[in-house]
Amino acid sequence: MSGTRQIQPVFALLNKARDRVGKIKHKIMVLSGKGGVGKSFISSMLALALAEKGYKVSILDADIHGSSIPTILGLHGMRHFADEEGILPVEGPLGVQVVAINLMLDSPDAPVVWRGPLKSRAITELLAKVKWPEGDFLVIDLPPGTGDEAITVVQTIRDLSGAVIVTAPNMLSELIVSKAINFVVKNNVKLLGIVENMSYFKCPGSDVEYNLLGRSTGEELAKKYQTKLLARIPLDPLIGRALEEGVPYLLAYPEGEAAKAIRSLAEEILRIVQS
Repeated sequence: MSGTRQIQPVFALLNKARDRVGKIKHKIMVLSGKGGVGKSFISSMLALALAEKGYKVSILDADIHGSSIPTILGLHGMRHFADEEGILPVEGPLGVQVVAINLMLDSPDAPVVWRGPLKSRAITELLAKVKWPEGDFLVIDLPPGTGDEAITVVQTIRDLSGAVIVTAPNMLSELIVSKAINFVVKNNVKLLGIVENMSYFKCPGSDVEYNLLGRSTGEELAKKYQTKLLARIPLDPLIGRALEEGVPYLLAYPEGEAAKAIRSLAEEILRIVQS
C-alpha cells in the first residue's frame, strides 16, 4: 500500500505535465553530446527567430546546473512568480516565455547541488506546474550529454516534434555528438537535423571562410545518420559583444553573419515540422 501511495502522485504529476504542455503545438528538444558547442545560444536564438516570424514561443532551460538562457536573453534581475494556477513564465524579448531554474535562485551564481533524482523531479515539476501558455513552439534546452534531464524529457513529453543536435567542427565533437544522435534515435524521437555551430569565420569584407576550430564535420554526420545539416552558424565576434551589452545577439545585430544563418535555421525547422 505504501508503494501505491508513492507511485500515484508520480503518475498524477506526469499526466499534469503532459496536459499542460499539450497546449503547445510543437515541442523541440535541443541537445548535444558535449559542452562548449553553444547549444544554449542556438536554443535561445532559435526561439527568438521563430518569435520574429509571429509564432508564440516558450523556452525551457532544462540545464539545472548550468542555466544560461536568462543571461543570453538579457533577463537580468528577472524572477519567476506564481499565482493560484501555477508558476508564471518570465516574458522575454519578442514575447518569448522563459522558464529556468536560474530565475528562481536568490543569486544567479548560486550553485544547484542536486543528484539525478532531484533533477528529474525538478524538470517534471516545471513541466507540470508552470502555467504554460497556449502556443506554437516549446524549445527545450538540455544540458550536455544524455543523462537524467534528457531521459526525463523524452519520457514525459510523448509528442515531441523532434530533436535538433548541435555540434562543432572537429573530430572529438563528431564522436561525442554521435552519442546524442543515437540517444534520440533509440528513444524514437524524430531527428530534425544537425546544426554546426562556430562552423567558420569570415573576415569583414571577405567571402573567404576560415575553419578556425578544425575541419567541418556537420555534413558528414548528417550523411552518416541520414538526416539534414540544418545550418552552419559562423563565429561572429558580435555574439560576445551582445552578451556584454545584455541584449540578445539576434536583436542587437540583426544583420550579423550568424544572425542570417539562425534565421535560415528557423525556416528549415518550420519547413520540417509543418510538412
